[in-house]
Amino acid sequence: MTYWVYILASRKHGTLYVGVTNSLERRIAEHRAAEAPGFTKKYGVDHLVFYCGFGEVMPAIGFEKRLKRWRRDWKIRLIEEDNPHWDDLYVQTIAPDSQTPCVWVPDSRYAPSGMTPRWVGPMR
Repeated sequence: MTYWVYILASRKHGTLYVGVTNSLERRIAEHRAAEAPGFTKKYGVDHLVFYCGFGEVMPAIGFEKRLKRWRRDWKIRLIEEDNPHWDDLYVQTIAPDSQTPCVWVPDSRYAPSGMTPRWVGPMR
């Protein structure tokens, strides 16, 4: 099973939210539906701007906790490394009607095996 650490934003350089889940598609859909009261509903935080996968839950939770303590400018730098335009990655990679071709590359930054895929943007 893959565990996901993700960052949501209200807009480019807007309000940020950091979370962890074992089902990225389900969890982002819940945030987007805004049915439950809470931070993401209150501030309209529903654009997936960063995510990374882990093979085990403890490293994922550890990274999420560290990421929550990061300064805002560090989080922005992390987002803009792979997503400089703050595109909504949910629409591009998860949404069932997405027509955007995408490119995945092995990423050893978060999984020693290099088997965790990393979004690098639309095919050019």
